[in-house]
Amino acid sequence: MTTTELPDRHGAVVRLWLYAVAALVLAMILVGGGTRLTESGLSITEWQPVTGTLPPLSETQWQAEFEKYQAIPQYLALNRGMSLDAFKTIYWWEWTHRLIGRTIGVAFLLPFLWFLWRGWIPPRSRGRLWVIFALGALQGAVGWWMVASGLADRVEVSQYRLATHLALACLIYATLLWTARRWDERPSTPASAGIRIGAIGLLVLVLAQIYLGALVAGLRAGSAYNTWPTIDGAFVPETSRLFFEVPLWRNFFENALTVQFDHRMLAYTIWVVALLHAFNAASVLKKGPVVVGAVALTVAVTLQAALGVWTLLAIVPLSLALLHQAMAMIVLTVASLNAASVAERSPRRAPARRPVQI
Repeated sequence: MTTTELPDRHGAVVRLWLYAVAALVLAMILVGGGTRLTESGLSITEWQPVTGTLPPLSETQWQAEFEKYQAIPQYLALNRGMSLDAFKTIYWWEWTHRLIGRTIGVAFLLPFLWFLWRGWIPPRSRGRLWVIFALGALQGAVGWWMVASGLADRVEVSQYRLATHLALACLIYATLLWTARRWDERPSTPASAGIRIGAIGLLVLVLAQIYLGALVAGLRAGSAYNTWPTIDGAFVPETSRLFFEVPLWRNFFENALTVQFDHRMLAYTIWVVALLHAFNAASVLKKGPVVVGAVALTVAVTLQAALGVWTLLAIVPLSLALLHQAMAMIVLTVASLNAASVAERSPRRAPARRPVQI
């Protein structure tokens, strides 16, 4: 093997690493969804990044953790009388969520440093990868900031902080997929400005929709207004019901009716834009991976919309709620890869190497 073949092989390894880290982030998001839906997120009342890696190992330690949980408002208001075995169940959800977060940090940083040492990361890509690592570190702090909001004066976490936590995780996930997809040295498919704008615009809209979905979850808005296509008796509720909070902006974050209405309207918008994007890609390119990606995104968005309606009408059972969040991540995955495949890219230079014969 000659040195001219090495950069391609190194690029493939780096790309595989990025996809593997993205898979871990996906797992963390899905476990996080289960943690929220099972009311497990407040079961660990302290943030111990290092010592918290180990779970309780004796009945004495389990009892100590349980007593900490018994002192917070959620236990006193919602779970008074909970058994130790029941506490262990919610504890394992939150502990697993945090463990995956720690694993992501190690799985990203150690290979990244090794790739830098070996010269496998081109200088123009190093900044982006350091930003991804910084976002991951910030996510850990945001996670504790979210949990802390539910340890006093509330029985659940703030919907503002919940939405921020999920949106940041999804941003990290999308950035990893984007970076991995564009690490490919193969030439990208030529696409018109309209197709690029549509693909990137859809990615932004999907991220915004996930943020709104987190607000819906944080407010438990999905358990109210369980009719479709009407909401509160009409397709568009009365203005006096949508905007009664003062100041006005609070309605978009604290009024359950307004938040669910916004979530519905953005879903309709994404579905229409996805259809137009697929039609545009098929009309201009006729066939190829970009067309396949656009059509796949339209199918995923359609399935997610149908699943959302089903979940709403069923009044958010745990199984459907988990499936709805998982499908949202499938939509985000397809949207990220589709956008990365059509975005313009600059030619990537491989790091200079001395001729070596292996």
